[in-house]
This record gives sequence, structure tokens and C-alpha cells, in this order.
Amino acid sequence: MAAARADRAERTVSAWRPRVPGVVEVFHARFTEYAYPMHVHDAWTLLVVDAGAVRYDLDRHEHGTPHGTVSLLPPHVAHNGASATPDGFRKRVLYLDGTHLGDELIGAAVDRPDLRDPLLRQRVGQVHAALSGPGDEFEAESRLTLVGERLRAHLRSRAGAPEPRRDPVLARRLRELLDERVVEGVGLAEAAGLLSAHPAHLVRAFSGAYGIAPHQYLMSRRVGRARRMLLEGRSPGEVAVATGFYDQAHLTRHFRKLVGVPPGRYRAGAGSPWESGAPAPDGRTDGGRTAASRHFTST
Repeated sequence: MAAARADRAERTVSAWRPRVPGVVEVFHARFTEYAYPMHVHDAWTLLVVDAGAVRYDLDRHEHGTPHGTVSLLPPHVAHNGASATPDGFRKRVLYLDGTHLGDELIGAAVDRPDLRDPLLRQRVGQVHAALSGPGDEFEAESRLTLVGERLRAHLRSRAGAPEPRRDPVLARRLRELLDERVVEGVGLAEAAGLLSAHPAHLVRAFSGAYGIAPHQYLMSRRVGRARRMLLEGRSPGEVAVATGFYDQAHLTRHFRKLVGVPPGRYRAGAGSPWESGAPAPDGRTDGGRTAASRHFTST
């Protein structure tokens, strides 16, 4: 009986502090028979529950987290928390400083902490995905900027995020900056300072002009360089360092996403498809092909 109860009382947690401005802590947990007592945080608590549900009291009012809800608990306001289902709950939390949400929004968050917004929840999930390993801090920073913008819109009683304002000149300037820093990279806050623009406007202007987010553009440029270096015969580990990836695993994750195969397999298959003796497009075999036909263009 005691063993069965111990199995039910599962507590699994992971926590880390990423190198992303505004994020104090990332916290993932699964709890069954555990209840938080009344407590406060000095940071904003951005919470999504992936399994089960949580009920909690905030400022002496009861709230809950049904499926699909994003909960935003303000700093310095007491709250507790416990499972609302027999099997417990699994949650992901971002603890945020005042970079994206100011103290003037605390009152609004107390009044309506649970937000039913599928797009917001999707974007919060994208931030967590970008924070799952080192190397994607620029992506996490960009996505978090849009999350903060949407949260502010909710707390200020506006319907959704504002319409994007076209700014092709700003978009071109950011692209030029990214092209200059393909390997070393640039943080969103630094780019916004260099280009004298608000981070959210910077992301929206670039995405509106080129149909791709700034972090996706930068990663595409890095993968493009990696492909060329792999075709030169350089090892994936060497290529990862030379093209701005955190490590070989970071390169492999993004290379596979954009190319369809990991870099090692791509490098092993480098060369003309006709070098094995298979017929060339003109019907000739390997022995009859010209020097120019030994090369191929990858996309």
C-alpha cells in the first residue's frame, strides 16, 4: 500500500535559467499528490498545463486552468495551487522579469489571470521549444517578444495583437545586420538598439517583408554555409563551430529540419549521383560523362 501511494505521489521537475533576456527561470514539472501553499514570486508566472488541471486561489479568488488556457500570475500577489484531477498535472512555466510586463499591469492580471487564446498558447509552446537546448536563444527572444505583446494586449483589454505595420526599410536593415553576423549572431535586444526600433516591431517588420521570422532567416543562412562546408569534406563537428551553432547536436537538429537528413549523412552522400556508374541524364554511364557533370546543385 505504501509503495502504491509513493507511485501516485510522483514529483518530477526540471529547472534552468537560459541566456535569454527577460527569462528568470524555466520550470517543467509533473506532480500528483502535491499542493503548493500560499506563496509569492518576485517575477511574472506564465503557466501552461499540458495534462490534468490546476486549481488555485489568487487574491482570495478561486481560479483554474482548463485545457487550452494560458495563466499569467503577477508578481508579489499571493497564490497557492493543487491538482484538480486525480492523476495530478503536468505543467510548463516561464518566470519573467519586468522586461515584457510592467508593474502597471499587475491589477489587470489579478482580475483575469486565465486567458483562453489558442494563438497565445501556441506561441508560449514555441518559446519553450526554443528554450529546450542551448543555441536557439535568438529564436526564444524573438518569440517571447510576440508573447509579451499579446499578453499586454489582453491585459489592456484590446482584442488580440495589433495589426503589423509595414516597414520595408527597417526589414532590409535587419537583414543586412543578420547577413553581417551569420556566425556570431545578434540578440534581439541588441539589434533593436542598433536599429532604433522596438523589438516586437522589428520582428513583425522583417516577417512581413520576407515571409520568414528573423531567427529562421539566420538559421537558414547558417545551414546554407554548413552545406557548402560539408560538401568540401569538413566534419560536422568542425562545421558546427565554424557556422555559429552551439555544438554538433545543435547543428544536427536544425540541419535535419531544413535539409531532411543529418549533416553526417549529407556529407557521406556528397558527389554526383552518377559516380556509382548509374546512367546520366543523357544516357551515358560514368565513363562517358564530362567533367562538368560531376557536380550537382543542392537546394
